[in-house]
Amino acid sequence: MKTNTITPFSTIHTLKNLLSKKKIDTKEIHDFYKERFKKYDNEIKSSLEIFEPVVAGENNNGLLGGIPGLIKDNICQKGKIISCASKILQNYKAPYDATVIERLKKEGAVIIGRANMDEFAMGSSTETSALFKTKNPWDFTKVPGGSSGGSAAAVAAGLVPFSLGSDTGGSVRQPAAFCGVVGLKPTYGLISRYGLIAYASSIDQIGIFSHTVFDNALVFSAISGFDEHDATTLKKEKYDYTKHLDGKLPENLTIGIVEEALYAEGMNNEIVAAIEQAISLFTKKNVTIKKIKLPMLSYTAACYFIISRAEAASNLARFDGIKYGYRTADAKNLKDIYLNSRAEGFGQEVQTRIMVGNYVLSAGHADEFYQHAKIVQSRLGDEFDNAFKSVDLLIMPTHPIPAFSFDTFEGNKLQMDLQDYFTCGINLAKIPAIQVPCGFTKSNLPIGMQLVGPQCSEELLFKVGHAFQQETDFHLKHPEKFK
Repeated sequence: MKTNTITPFSTIHTLKNLLSKKKIDTKEIHDFYKERFKKYDNEIKSSLEIFEPVVAGENNNGLLGGIPGLIKDNICQKGKIISCASKILQNYKAPYDATVIERLKKEGAVIIGRANMDEFAMGSSTETSALFKTKNPWDFTKVPGGSSGGSAAAVAAGLVPFSLGSDTGGSVRQPAAFCGVVGLKPTYGLISRYGLIAYASSIDQIGIFSHTVFDNALVFSAISGFDEHDATTLKKEKYDYTKHLDGKLPENLTIGIVEEALYAEGMNNEIVAAIEQAISLFTKKNVTIKKIKLPMLSYTAACYFIISRAEAASNLARFDGIKYGYRTADAKNLKDIYLNSRAEGFGQEVQTRIMVGNYVLSAGHADEFYQHAKIVQSRLGDEFDNAFKSVDLLIMPTHPIPAFSFDTFEGNKLQMDLQDYFTCGINLAKIPAIQVPCGFTKSNLPIGMQLVGPQCSEELLFKVGHAFQQETDFHLKHPEKFK
């Protein structure tokens, strides 16, 4: 067998065709991608560990038979370290497989390793990882986005055809935009969170990175659906989300343009121009374009900060140096164990968010902050519901600026947090969105946009996103260094 039939940026769809025609075998695929990690990952550092041997799936004839994937390091893989890129869990091994891992294996996928991330998924640049920083494959001086930066960078560099991340306020879509790949944040409850180490349980969702919308739909078909282990999953049965991806837009499609988002203060002009060009393409395809206003959007960032940090403080209370994970060597009593283990084990960003979370939940402040944030969340959901009465989908920016340099916001944490401005509202409303590449800056950095739909509209999002990719070539462009 010759490996020259596999290219660095082969799609899952292409690899499956090559396998079915017996032009390649699964061992060739595994060897090919393992070699790419060895050759390139020392530079971009997308992975925390590449497994030797790889964890092979159970069914070579499954939806993902023989296809390698990289998994964000907050998703449990039985017997493998799951550190959340934190010192406090640096040697902890998962006792069980997350539901998504079970389903990937059942469909024949091969788990190739663990992806780097912002510590406990808290960050927008993968700079808060306790291990090392991941670089953007398009420009090594730029961040890949976060918190799922390792997962996005690995796909963008052609080190793996797909990866999983988690999205609490934009942590799949924003790095997908920075790295020029497709990123899905599904409807809350359509992918099981069982085995995902929680940041903010009510808005966390596992998401998917891929080169194409079609591949994304394929992986989603493999891992989505009801799970008896997760009480928050929706009662949706297994479904093939690729079956209607014919490259055609639905008839009588109406797309809304969120004015407060696209023309928000501080938006990068090149990003606005790229999205306007995408809108023009839809117009030429007889899509009805309607301007939409979402006044509550201006409150979503503050609302997200309060809810996510409150839930983080609660979820991370379990990491106390007693039950599992890191325990300080400097302790004379139980109080010392708690205080020193957490102070030494958690990074600065995590500690800050825990402190803020405890503050907004404290007596005298819970009504002032947390309860008001929940009211805003409810009203935001109503606003999206009303918008979808007049449009089928919405277009919004994924990011206000292109990938930025390391340490850009070192002295301005608020500006770093505001990188989630256009994405976090989707999580709060529990609706789906898919990020698709839609252009490049003059300095050759990727630009992305979000297609946003009502609950359980993934099939429509995939159909529209796939049709857009049949008319554009942004997803076919890759970083020169990795070709």
